[in-house]
Amino acid sequence: MNKGEGFIITKETWQATPKEQRDWIMFETVQNMVARMEVLERWNKALSFTGGIIGGIAAVLGFKIVG
Repeated sequence: MNKGEGFIITKETWQATPKEQRDWIMFETVQNMVARMEVLERWNKALSFTGGIIGGIAAVLGFKIVG
């Protein structure tokens, strides 16, 4: 299985899958989720920082316009 290409396991397929293979499927799924969460966290930090800068600029401009 290539990274990023998922597959769907039906209930019947899961029941017929050996326990060791199920464990590996679960392990790979969790690892994939961890990797995706790390990417989302990096984006979240970057966008939060950018939003803070934009908000700060807007506040300064707002004070200049009002004051």
